[in-house]
Amino acid sequence: MPKTTRKGTAKPSELPDTIKRSDAKAQRTFAKAHDSAVAQYGEGQRAHRVAYGALKHTHEKVGDHWEPKNKGAKGPSDEQSAGGRYTSLPSAGGVDANASKEHLYDLARRMDVPGRSRMSKGELVQALQKANDRATASARS
Repeated sequence: MPKTTRKGTAKPSELPDTIKRSDAKAQRTFAKAHDSAVAQYGEGQRAHRVAYGALKHTHEKVGDHWEPKNKGAKGPSDEQSAGGRYTSLPSAGGVDANASKEHLYDLARRMDVPGRSRMSKGELVQALQKANDRATASARS
């Protein structure tokens, strides 16, 4: 089922909850990418993966929603997103693993991740993934 209206705006009732809690641009990006993927591959998991992949180029997951990336930081958020469908690398789950350590540290501070000052960049990515998962689960209940 299409996730955009005839005017190209997103239908909020048809979007995943984390996208519903995000800005209008994130909703439009996900919806248009999903509709395009459904036209090419059919409805299902692949269409959702394509839509999330498109969203990861312009937004990053922060807690229970998606926020726009900083100017100049547009592009794939992790090696899986960069490699496309022919890679089997793990995804960073919406965390911009290609961002600077300082940016990741700032997000970890916003999300109150314990022990963040002693973490490496990879550890910050993993800690942010876990914090995002907790925030999303909390928002669902």
